[in-house]
Amino acid sequence: MKRITYIFVMLLVAIAVNAGNYKSFKVSVYTRAYEVEKMKDLHWLDSTWTIISNQLKVDKIYLETHRDLLIVPSETLEQAKKYFQSKGIEVGGGITYTINEANSFETFCYSDPEHRKLVQKIAEHTARHFDDFILDDFFFTSCKSDIEIKAKGNQSWTDYRIKLMTEAGQNLIVKPSKKINPNVKIIIKYPNWYDHFQGLGFNLDTGPKIFDGIWSGTETRDPSTAQHLQNYLSYNIVRYFDNLRPGFNLGGWVDSGGSHMGMDRYAEQLWLSMFAKAPEIALFAYNQLLGTALRPEIHRTPWQGQGTSFDYDEMVKPIQLPDGQTILPTTIARVAGMALESVDQFVHKLGNPIGIKSYKPYHSSGDDFLQNYLGMIGLPMDMIPEFPTDEKVVLLTEQAKYDLDIVNKIKRHLQKGGDVVITSSLLKAIPERIADIAELRVTDLKAIINDFGNGAMTKDILIPQVRYYTNDAWEVVSAGRPLSKGVSGFPILLRAGYSKGNLYVMTIPDDMGNLYDFPETVLNNFRKVLSQDLSIRIEAPSKVALFLYDNDTFIVESFMDEPVTIQIITNEETASLEDMLSGSKLESLPEVRPTNRWVQAEKVKKFRVTLMPHSYKVFKTK
Repeated sequence: MKRITYIFVMLLVAIAVNAGNYKSFKVSVYTRAYEVEKMKDLHWLDSTWTIISNQLKVDKIYLETHRDLLIVPSETLEQAKKYFQSKGIEVGGGITYTINEANSFETFCYSDPEHRKLVQKIAEHTARHFDDFILDDFFFTSCKSDIEIKAKGNQSWTDYRIKLMTEAGQNLIVKPSKKINPNVKIIIKYPNWYDHFQGLGFNLDTGPKIFDGIWSGTETRDPSTAQHLQNYLSYNIVRYFDNLRPGFNLGGWVDSGGSHMGMDRYAEQLWLSMFAKAPEIALFAYNQLLGTALRPEIHRTPWQGQGTSFDYDEMVKPIQLPDGQTILPTTIARVAGMALESVDQFVHKLGNPIGIKSYKPYHSSGDDFLQNYLGMIGLPMDMIPEFPTDEKVVLLTEQAKYDLDIVNKIKRHLQKGGDVVITSSLLKAIPERIADIAELRVTDLKAIINDFGNGAMTKDILIPQVRYYTNDAWEVVSAGRPLSKGVSGFPILLRAGYSKGNLYVMTIPDDMGNLYDFPETVLNNFRKVLSQDLSIRIEAPSKVALFLYDNDTFIVESFMDEPVTIQIITNEETASLEDMLSGSKLESLPEVRPTNRWVQAEKVKKFRVTLMPHSYKVFKTK
């Protein structure tokens, strides 16, 4: 029955996508209550929509009914709905449950009777006007009022809030809305900080089942500020949410944050969301598409003009309108239009995304957001909420400590002949439990390393010290300061045999960003061990990502500021690689046999590819 439901949902999504302006997905615009309220002025509405729609093809618009205690009147909502429907645009609703965004995103207090009444009133108001609506990021609570403190009692804030927000979702949002409008579909948009959800009441176990759909916050903006989210999250989070309830993750969501780094950064977030096969992309928000003006002194990056995937100079060329007029691009809306039109040429030709299975139990944290750093070093991630049983290799971060049966699951996997890779953080969290497999430990001592042997040097990196019994475990990759002709070394990748499989420990630097400083030879060892279930891997420096699909297609993308040449490693049956954008074919490199007689030659094919800065290439194996 679940399989039939999934197929039915995906069929509906496919029909909806194919009916719009794009072959591969739908494009929508989310509109804050502030701008919806202004739409009572039809002149303002028409003039502003003309600016956006002349630069961007839009399939749907979401009109927000509430934000910061501003409730948009029914008359304004209906007038705006009628306007957009007359333009052939689908219309949905939206709610942001904030009291005051300017006050650290002040949320409602869901045990406060007056707040509960208002929350329900807003949901009912929205359901009267729309057959579907999205709850923007803020259906969580950070409230610690005296009412909430008393209601929490002796529970942890996490346990209390998870129960509270699950109840509020059912009794204040879903049930009242469906009583008002039995046809209404309610979608919860989960933001981008998924590893911390449980502390604010987001419940990824029950939420995807309570609501009619979920939405993925794929905005990564500037990784060096605020949330410190890595570029790869724009892809990875869609895949993770897909796996929570297959077929019910309805879209990605990007705002203009990070565009000060250059418009490549904004375009990149959009296409990474689409690489994950999100069926729709929501552009936040109407005011940003209208007001974020193009400024070449900021938005045109130094590496433009090299044939990059995003071409600023092409983007600012005059636009030919259907009536024959031409206009010049003026806002970020044109950047979105160009980026999405570009990837629409091939996204529908890609299969289902696949990758390295990384088990993250519900409500778990630890090694926060590490999988996004791993994606940035060329490891295609596929996060899942259940321990996988059909894979050759499983990746476990510190998150896995929340599964009290994790060691038994590891044992069963190893006894079947599979491998398990754990992080040094997980080992440190549960050493006594892991000791039943191998007596390994992470001390409180640190080490500074910069030498990985064979001339592979880097800057000083601080790592935890992993210890093991000699001959019970073996170092696959070592490092020291120095390692060559030095006096001490430490494992970076450690292997311990158990039954028919191997337990590996991957040492994670204290600063995860130092993974990007690991030499290419080290990263290649990581990729080889972790890619046993995959037919393709790469040999490359960090900040080059690989995206794989189940129909022999794949994408390689560079996040570097300069050109980079990499090698693509495939199985030996691959005859050539076809560039899906240019149609050209790439032939394999001549086979090179190892000079060391103790090293066995891999049965693989290798292909050399050069990537321009912040650019991607799309291939199909032949």
